[in-house]
Amino acid sequence: MKAIVFDRFGGPDVLHEADIEVPQPGPGQVRIRVKAAGLNALDGKIRAGMMEAVRPTHFPAVPGVELAGVVDALGEGVSGMEVGDQVLGWSDTGSYAQYALATAVAPKPAGLDWLHAVALPVAGETAERVLNQLAVAAGETVLMHGASGAVGTLAVQLATARGARVIATAGPTNQDYLTSLGATPTVYGEGLVERVQALAPDGVDAVFDLAGKGALEDSITLRGGTDRIVTIADFGARQLGIAFSQGSPERSTARLAALAEDAAAGKLVTTITAYPLDQAANAQQISDAGHMRGKLVLTVD
Repeated sequence: MKAIVFDRFGGPDVLHEADIEVPQPGPGQVRIRVKAAGLNALDGKIRAGMMEAVRPTHFPAVPGVELAGVVDALGEGVSGMEVGDQVLGWSDTGSYAQYALATAVAPKPAGLDWLHAVALPVAGETAERVLNQLAVAAGETVLMHGASGAVGTLAVQLATARGARVIATAGPTNQDYLTSLGATPTVYGEGLVERVQALAPDGVDAVFDLAGKGALEDSITLRGGTDRIVTIADFGARQLGIAFSQGSPERSTARLAALAEDAAAGKLVTTITAYPLDQAANAQQISDAGHMRGKLVLTVD
């Protein structure tokens, strides 16, 4: 099968196309004929060797942790699924490939296309995990740093669905985008504390940092301490006494199915930019640079 692989650490240029063996499903696994693969910032960190302490890489490696596609084969003990089912979820073997193995998948609704389906697994799990960790409730004000990306797009909508008000930061070109999602937008950078205080004179109840670009000190000022501040992007958080939230190994396919149904019904908006599989290196370069609106996705023939 055709796949994107890397056999050494480095920049996006280490990614290349290769013909590798089609994986065979083990107990509890299904094999997926991949239609779309999601890109995440984590993919670039793994490729660069930054995650070796927690996620050792075995070369040659296929990047990608999320997929949408068609069930192609069933491993021993799999029930509730059949060959031909359309699903979305998390890959066990890397998703930048024509075929991948998966253990945790949810049904894809007929009204949801492949590209928007694959925008949900990682971003949805991350957004809900952090909102739960922050205990965001109706009537509260949440500040989100760097909210125009894939996780922020969903986090804004899920927080407002809880009845919270969201003040969200992004660059000048994404202000209208944040407004369309239901947030009160403002730009990041110098003067942020004063801008947020003007928008929320009574203060902010919680802070969700998705940017990882030096906003934690301002967050402490706005909160009057480190309580109810969570980052998914700033590795210096623990030195400041702030919680760093990492992905959970317990992936809820029931919650993913519910998010997919909401997306299919138009209750949850996803924004995607798609590239063909053979342009994975270009797509990762864009991802590494940040400032993306919504989700980067690879289409797989």
